[in-house]
Amino acid sequence: MTSTAKGVAPAGGQAQVVFDGIDVAYATGRDKIVHALDDIHLTLGEGEFVSLIGPSGCGKSTLLRVASDIITARKGICSVGGRTPRTARLKREIGFVFQDSALLEWRDVLQNVALPLEIEGMGRRERESRARELIATVGLKGFENAFPRQLSGGMRQRASIARAMSTSPKLLLMDEPFGALDQITRDRLNLELLELSQRERMTVLFVTHSIREAILLSDRVVVMTPRPGRIKRILDIDLPRPRQLSVRDSAAFQALARLGVAELEQGYEVHDTDH
Repeated sequence: MTSTAKGVAPAGGQAQVVFDGIDVAYATGRDKIVHALDDIHLTLGEGEFVSLIGPSGCGKSTLLRVASDIITARKGICSVGGRTPRTARLKREIGFVFQDSALLEWRDVLQNVALPLEIEGMGRRERESRARELIATVGLKGFENAFPRQLSGGMRQRASIARAMSTSPKLLLMDEPFGALDQITRDRLNLELLELSQRERMTVLFVTHSIREAILLSDRVVVMTPRPGRIKRILDIDLPRPRQLSVRDSAAFQALARLGVAELEQGYEVHDTDH
């Protein structure tokens, strides 16, 4: 078990995402500026699963939005696959899963999952074939014609993940996708995501408030400070793969969880001292 304050990806793979000195601030009212992120340096390798954890408002979601071309940093450079986030987005190389599944209520599961391919101009037969394959992959076979209102929260998130994967993105951004689910459903989806990310070899940047969820899923866990968000420390998760829920009972897992909690607490202390 090792930890570091540096954001360099493990050696041996190509860099998929690079945040180089990212600084983000935005206006929230008259003459009021919120400093969301401060000097973020982080590199994700191809096929790496990295989680961001930290207190509410520390800029975790903001960092995802920089990578997805939703917002632009006022300082620093972000690249995705060696391209700008805008170019990567236009090439459909980025998938985004939000905490709310954000499915279109008037479209059934098949139509929702196929939507990015429809926008891309893919023919109906081809896009529906791809959508059916993904629906089966996330465990929703038989629900192709169901509407979002007919699905449970976990099923809606499965459909959202399938939709995000429809264009075979190289980068999957996930913003607390399981935060609103009950623990049993969350555990089940954690296992499905573990298997899916390993099989597809996608790079995943995952936001969560749960240190245990972050450790279970990740190759590295980035611990952030209260706003303005800075990288406090990066934990290398050297637990063997494939992982099962039972790994949470291991001494190594418990040690990582204690270290993660301690880093979060120290981040608060540093923040209080700075202010």
